[in-house]
Amino acid sequence: MTYETTRGAAGADAGHATVGHVVSMKVLAGVFAALLVLTVLTVAVATVDLGNLNLYVALAIAGLKGTLVVLFFMHLRYDQPFHLVVFLGCLAFAVMFISLVLTDTRAYAPSLIPGEAPGMKDVRAPSQ
Repeated sequence: MTYETTRGAAGADAGHATVGHVVSMKVLAGVFAALLVLTVLTVAVATVDLGNLNLYVALAIAGLKGTLVVLFFMHLRYDQPFHLVVFLGCLAFAVMFISLVLTDTRAYAPSLIPGEAPGMKDVRAPSQ
């Protein structure tokens, strides 16, 4: 089956525009520079102890970088508005699920025994 036979009898996609959008190099370079700055900011924030805020700041920066990639490199900014609604809906569900997981892990934090959590080194003196 060739491409011509899968397109249908009309020879063109019904209801779909066949013209793509070309993004200028100036815009792509600007987005690339913004992604580099946000990456440097991510590394800088990781070296600063913000307590519980480190995770939230890192997730916010990652979300902003992902949004820039989707909007400009995947051309969502120039696409149909329905696709933007689908993307924002998926993003809202992802934020909701991550926040539910973080809420659940905070609920069990007081019951952890120091030195007994997985991946933590035992700091107690070895018994002889």
